[in-house]
Amino acid sequence: MKTRILLTAGLLLAGPALVACGTESTKQAEGGRAFTVESTDDACTISGDEAPAGTLTFDVSNKGSDVTEFYLLGEDGLRVVGEIENIGAGSSNRLTVNAPAGAYFASCRPGMKGEGIRSEFTVTESEEGEKQLSASDQELVDQALANYKLYVRDQSSQLLEKTKRFVDLYKAGDDDAARALYPVARTHWERIETVAESFGDLDPKMDLREADLEPNQEWTGWHKLEKDLWPAEAGADYQPLTKAERDKYADDLLANTEELDTRIQDLDYTVDGIANGSRGLLEEVAKGKVTGEEEAWSHTDLWDFQANVDGARVAFDGLKPIVEKNDPELATELTTRFGELQKLLDAQREGEGFKTYTDVSEADIKELSDAVNALSEPLGRLTAAVV
Repeated sequence: MKTRILLTAGLLLAGPALVACGTESTKQAEGGRAFTVESTDDACTISGDEAPAGTLTFDVSNKGSDVTEFYLLGEDGLRVVGEIENIGAGSSNRLTVNAPAGAYFASCRPGMKGEGIRSEFTVTESEEGEKQLSASDQELVDQALANYKLYVRDQSSQLLEKTKRFVDLYKAGDDDAARALYPVARTHWERIETVAESFGDLDPKMDLREADLEPNQEWTGWHKLEKDLWPAEAGADYQPLTKAERDKYADDLLANTEELDTRIQDLDYTVDGIANGSRGLLEEVAKGKVTGEEEAWSHTDLWDFQANVDGARVAFDGLKPIVEKNDPELATELTTRFGELQKLLDAQREGEGFKTYTDVSEADIKELSDAVNALSEPLGRLTAAVV
């Protein structure tokens, strides 16, 4: 019988409380940790609203007409405990999390916009939630968490340093140098994108695409500056930002990057959080990078693609000793699939970077997409192998 490695430490963040609304829910049988979720265009029906602490699974089916996503949020309504994104109409996916006792929100987001349809979800004290690991298992967990924490801090530090340089170049009007630095700086963001997304207020301020803007929402962040740096790609009717506007939005990006770096310093992680983050990074590839929608004007999607894969692989590599103990076949499959995808990305390199996405052939894009899909399925089983 294989050993299951559990972790009870939660992700601790602070933020303003939000009020839940609109989600229908029925009481789960006592002791149940497996839930079904049905997301439609205007409802989010969950098979229960309470569970004992431990490993929880949510099987999410999208019965609506648009893509959806499902979140388990902390008591503040901002902290992302676990998520699955990009669930197409008629499809399904599973979220596995290790949840300590506390108050949560369960949320579907039809169309992947807005605050979503939320309901309160309670996790009660239980013996499983307080299980102690053997000394050897605890050592594997502690090492994985320590290594990942250092990795995220390092990437955040490099993001901040390069963002400062980028902002200085952009404000000074040195657009050629700013354009060259743009994809390099964003690499550090993309490697830790799912960690940044766990701060629900910062991600839309820093990385929102114009196509995803809500009505009357102010657009800020990387992509606003990207559009201004590639005006020829933005269209003949595009009005470049004024010097005052450049300074405003550049300073805003830097301030938010500094805030992100501050929050990351004291952030703690769980093994299920790292595993779900690895899968989430690959979902980011499938959702925006492989489609060429992320970098609409610079077409530097392959830099982002590689960075998301880097982050997913680093997360998996840190958990690999645990996966090898619990599910050695999965560890082997994931190692192979990551290697196959990396070979395809390496074939698109040009100089110190990559080809622009508009120069990648349709055949190569399909091959990349197929490799992402081939990796997605086993990566979706990663969380279950470490909790």
